[in-house]
Amino acid sequence: MNSKPPVCAASTPLSLPAASNTYDYVQLSDQTGERTPLAEEVALAIVYNGLNQAVMLVSPTDLEDFAVGFSIGSGIVANLEDIYDVKLSGSGSALYADVEISSRAFWNLKDQRRQLAGTSGCGLCGVEALEQALPALQRLPGAPLPPVQWLDDLRRRIDAFQPLGQHCGAVHAALFMDRTGELLLGREDIGRHNALDKLIGALLRQRIDTQGGLAIVTSRCSLELIQKVLRAGIQTLVSLSAPTGLALQWARQHNLNLIHLPKHSAPRVFSPAAES
Repeated sequence: MNSKPPVCAASTPLSLPAASNTYDYVQLSDQTGERTPLAEEVALAIVYNGLNQAVMLVSPTDLEDFAVGFSIGSGIVANLEDIYDVKLSGSGSALYADVEISSRAFWNLKDQRRQLAGTSGCGLCGVEALEQALPALQRLPGAPLPPVQWLDDLRRRIDAFQPLGQHCGAVHAALFMDRTGELLLGREDIGRHNALDKLIGALLRQRIDTQGGLAIVTSRCSLELIQKVLRAGIQTLVSLSAPTGLALQWARQHNLNLIHLPKHSAPRVFSPAAES
């Protein structure tokens, strides 16, 4: 895997177009026939050192970024140095990402799988499964809140980083703003978690310093997104949709700046908690 691939600000297809076809539909009112592009999705099997781990439905763009970001954001590896190579294969709607990881990371992955295999009942209700759903993550050192001016007209400005969304809709976006307030890059996917994984992967693969910067997600802000940002070490998360209560609790517990940007009102800082 290249240590520093070329920088690309917006999402770019690797092999399969994410919205290559147009599809027929008719107007309900008068049955007039039309055609429109739709977002495409593929099944991507993620394999670590020959061991099948997960199959994800993803948009067929930036799949190497996704493989790296998924590995970090899911806690399978601790850092980029644990990933030795990513190879993509397959065709059509069935693709593979073969990820070569360090022996230490692979041992930890197999140990996690053994623990999950030993749980009873529904298979996700045991102590081990809960520990994976609510893992112990490192508390961030804390960072100043961004200037409010950085968020001015943000909803309009991020359009340039959502080419797929502008073309056919049905996708989420995750973006990164650097320490100067400049929108640096964005990634898109049909899955909100996938978009954030792609963004984190792109930041790591391109060796972009996230210090003083912030991540932006266009989707609902739930606990899983908080965990991914914490693992990536990004200290500020801006969401265009409101956070869940549990996401807010985790943001405060782990010293993450969490800001909601409503559509028609000023930014709302949920974390850190307001001083009484």
